[in-house]
Amino acid sequence: MHSNVLIPILQVAIGPVILISGVGLLLLSMTNRYGRVIDRSRLLAEALRTAGSDRQGRLASQLRIMLRRARLVRLAIALGALSVLLAALLIIALFLLTLLRLEFGTLIVALFIASMGSLIGSLIVFMLDINLSLAALKLEVGAATSPPAAQADGRDGAV
Repeated sequence: MHSNVLIPILQVAIGPVILISGVGLLLLSMTNRYGRVIDRSRLLAEALRTAGSDRQGRLASQLRIMLRRARLVRLAIALGALSVLLAALLIIALFLLTLLRLEFGTLIVALFIASMGSLIGSLIVFMLDINLSLAALKLEVGAATSPPAAQADGRDGAV
């Protein structure tokens, strides 16, 4: 096969390669966030085991939020990875279909839409995690700024 045939094929496949690179950076950010959630959860679990009864409720609430966040970030990572997988299949399909001069436009469209749908889902779930992290912060700020009397009688001032 001559290079004048291969070059246009490779040019067509460049777009999804750029998508893979961008989503890869997004996945790096998500896995770092996932690690931080896990580490923070371990610290909260240890604090809960040694906490007095006045702090146990607040710490347990924070730990439940962290569990929900870990699940959300894990789902966001899975959807992002699925997007990359579909983009890789798209590249292979583009290359083979162009090389073999076959017309399967529906396959290309389906792979592209599925890849973009997975990416959109990943970003939506990631934004849900960010909103949930704000809820955890509100809980902590509320406890830190509530008067000692409210903490002593079981009201932790959580928002």
